Amino acid sequence: VQLQASGGGLVQAGGSLRLSCVAPRLILSTYTQYTVAWFRQAPGKERDLVAAINWSGTDHHYADSVKGRFTISRNNSRKTVYLQMNSLKPDDTAVYYCAAARTGWAPSPDGYDSWGRGTQVTVSS
Repeated sequence: VQLQASGGGLVQAGGSLRLSCVAPRLILSTYTQYTVAWFRQAPGKERDLVAAINWSGTDHHYADSVKGRFTISRNNSRKTVYLQMNSLKPDDTAVYYCAAARTGWAPSPDGYDSWGRGTQVTVSS
């Protein structure tokens, strides 16, 4: 599955960004079988789950560090998953990756078999 992530950038602390993850080559009936997640990886650190959403958008999972600030959503007709990031902090600085799995959500990168290229998010203090 080819995934394309976009929307990263440089923002001041307290600001907002919205990331998008598109699967342009999937037919819709296949796309709706996938759980999609966002991970992030800061320099020298492991790749950690940020948020995940099931195929229908009814089940969400968030890292404790982003609860109340980030919102994951999806528009299946556009084959797109969004990550709305508000009240950004310098600790949110990382490369953000979207990933997809047919087997339901998983907390670790090993649970996902499709990955997009990352998009850099930098939050200045």
